[in-house]
Amino acid sequence: MAKIAIIGAGFSGLSATAYLTAAGHEVHVFEKNYTAGGRARQLKTGNGYIFDMGPSWYWMPEIFEQFFNDLGYRVSDFYELKLLSPSFNMVFDDSVISISAQYSKIREMFESIEIGSAARLDEFMEEAQFKYETGMKNLSKMPGISLFEFLHKDLLKGSLRLQIFSSFSKHVRKYFSHPKLIALMEFPVLFLGAMPQETPALYSLMNYACLKLGTWYPSGGLGKVTEAMMKVAEAGGANFHFNSPVEKIQVLNNKATSIIVNRQEIHFDAIVASADYHHVEEKLLEPAYRNYKERYWDRKTLAPSALIYYLGISKKIKLLEHHTLFFDEDLLQHSKEIYKNPEWPKKPLFYVCCPSKTDDTVAPANHENLFLLMPIAPGLEDNSSTREKYFKIMIERLQKYTGDDIISHIGFKKSYCVNDFVADYNSYKGNAYGLANTLMQTAILKPKIRNKKIKNLFYAGQLTVPGPGVPPSLISGKIAAEQLLKYLKSKKYETVI
Repeated sequence: MAKIAIIGAGFSGLSATAYLTAAGHEVHVFEKNYTAGGRARQLKTGNGYIFDMGPSWYWMPEIFEQFFNDLGYRVSDFYELKLLSPSFNMVFDDSVISISAQYSKIREMFESIEIGSAARLDEFMEEAQFKYETGMKNLSKMPGISLFEFLHKDLLKGSLRLQIFSSFSKHVRKYFSHPKLIALMEFPVLFLGAMPQETPALYSLMNYACLKLGTWYPSGGLGKVTEAMMKVAEAGGANFHFNSPVEKIQVLNNKATSIIVNRQEIHFDAIVASADYHHVEEKLLEPAYRNYKERYWDRKTLAPSALIYYLGISKKIKLLEHHTLFFDEDLLQHSKEIYKNPEWPKKPLFYVCCPSKTDDTVAPANHENLFLLMPIAPGLEDNSSTREKYFKIMIERLQKYTGDDIISHIGFKKSYCVNDFVADYNSYKGNAYGLANTLMQTAILKPKIRNKKIKNLFYAGQLTVPGPGVPPSLISGKIAAEQLLKYLKSKKYETVI
């Protein structure tokens, strides 16, 4: 049995912990915050509101089911899943598009906007399904260590259909020309952290996940998922240490021997660092043991940061659905202000989540729980006056859309932005989602999951393979655990799987 340290209790850290405890090892998880979940922590107020602080979209439900199945459980053992219908609404300057949970109704909506687009949507989805099934079954599970990983017969056979070297933006425009349909098809890749023009067409798999597999909600919020993962890990014997930021990784003879936590040295046989990759390298390791120098990170294209507001509203708001996307300004302009010329946006797009429409446990009776998110470039100057400026922009547009007075009914209000991502998660430049999934940052071109100089140090999370998002983070933890288990097997540590 090996003694293993996990740094960070976000999705990837919890995933790695569960797999390593199931293999019979002694696992200790060190989390700098007071609870597990990382960006998926929950904020519970004294007046009855429960906010998911980060992720709010539950896509790719089979990835979650596979995680629990691997460990002898089912999703239904821990939380109830609800299929949202509509999946979400998109607000434009002159209309609102409601995205049904039924694909047949989505086809009808497409056809009503652009004649002939329903048939083209079917063609698009056939390709997207192939990419989804190939990408999630094969590509996403590769550790990104060697090019030989790509010599898989299914990948080689379908390599051209994966369209790794094609532009997502051009791919969408081959099928659709109406700007509203283009906006609908392009919005999921914003979660991947890059402009559609620079995202590989491979990621049309996100459209399949969005429009065919549906948008789900775990009762109680995304925090119920991390709570369930922690229960699985604890059932396997994992030990959690909260309010315990790791201060240093000690190395001897190219092997991590211990970590320093709260000024105490604790010895371990191996380490999985699921905290921010850049932070681990720059703050916890000596320069001689880092995979990358600072200039490597500075050249990377990061996914956005975000300005978030958590609002408790002492009334019901009729026109809001669970998820509402405000596309009533120019998507291209806002994208350029994130990726090309980083600055606070002039006319931002934003997103509103109202989980109290689906779940009466996250707000007091006859109240609403609102989560407002505006994507912004990482590394921007963040201060209270700027936050408030954009809060007013978002809330005024929200009030205009709903026709409701919301401002005078705010009973709870908290903001979260660049400085908070840095303070709470040691997030590089305050990014919210990790590395952008551009062509030059895909698969083997991502930061390596294993330290090149330290034999027993592995990395997990959104800055390494397979990339940003909750399902990829679950997979990342599993990949890191598998690579560590291979290392331990070579050292003849006993495992049970």
